[in-house]
Amino acid sequence: MNEERNGAAALSAALREKKLTLAAAESCTGGLFSKCMTDLSGASEIYHGGVVSYVNEVKARVLGVSPETLDRFGAVSAETAGEMAQGVRRACGSDLGISFTGVAGPRRDDRGNAVGTVYVGIATENETYVNLLRLAGDRDTIRTLAVEKGLELLLELLREKGE
Repeated sequence: MNEERNGAAALSAALREKKLTLAAAESCTGGLFSKCMTDLSGASEIYHGGVVSYVNEVKARVLGVSPETLDRFGAVSAETAGEMAQGVRRACGSDLGISFTGVAGPRRDDRGNAVGTVYVGIATENETYVNLLRLAGDRDTIRTLAVEKGLELLLELLREKGE
């Protein structure tokens, strides 16, 4: 939990410095990323909100993920992660959107994706990036590791791209 708190604090500072805002769309992480961000004092200055979209209907209706994407590629896919990140950025009116969709366990999903398969999407105004993670551990460990990696990926993007 300390790594998450430290990562969230570093991300919060970077977002403040660059005067950027963030929103999150979470499936397998179940709101853990949003909790990390909102545990920090003054989070409302940089964190616009989040959507826990555990079922495909919410991914489609609230986040605007195309039903065709969900049918063709499934909820646990790079395509869905990208559309989720774009959708939450638009829905919350933030500069950046991050998404998490994957299989935390204890079993594979209905499409055969292995436990620990997690896609993290990051959307800016002009680009969308998706990272595939292969994580190991129990359900809580996979969720925690996914959030920690999401924090790292956002920090890297802010440092590299100057977003």
